[in-house]
Amino acid sequence: MIIGEIATVLGCVLNIEDTVTAITFVALGTSLPDTFASMSAAKNSEYADSAIGNVTGSNSVNVFLGLGLPWAIAATYWEVKYGEDYKVPAGDLVFSVFIFLVVAVLCFLILIARRIVIGGELGGPFLSKYISASVCVFLWIIYITFSSL
Repeated sequence: MIIGEIATVLGCVLNIEDTVTAITFVALGTSLPDTFASMSAAKNSEYADSAIGNVTGSNSVNVFLGLGLPWAIAATYWEVKYGEDYKVPAGDLVFSVFIFLVVAVLCFLILIARRIVIGGELGGPFLSKYISASVCVFLWIIYITFSSL
């Protein structure tokens, strides 16, 4: 609640649309703790599987429970109170999800390529790890840019 309000006020002050604020500031705020947990898992385990599993599992929980549970509650409440289906127009969500899917697949392809070429998803030679990280950050920027348009 507080993060949502702060993001709304920040978006209003900076003249940023709510959707852009949501996919940048709010998503970043909910993902930063997962980032540190993944970093700790990667440093303390022999393999990066737990770190990768934490990232994908956390995002799945955020999407399926964070969106699904409130939506199910709202749909049930609306059905009981008004006797009709609960409908929310899709808006630009389809395009944003499609862009996310493309970028996520590219990130997984990077991880697969790193496992084949380097022998692991994280770490490795200096140049390869910084190129991989730069490409992933660039893909995030592409996602934010396309979703904002």
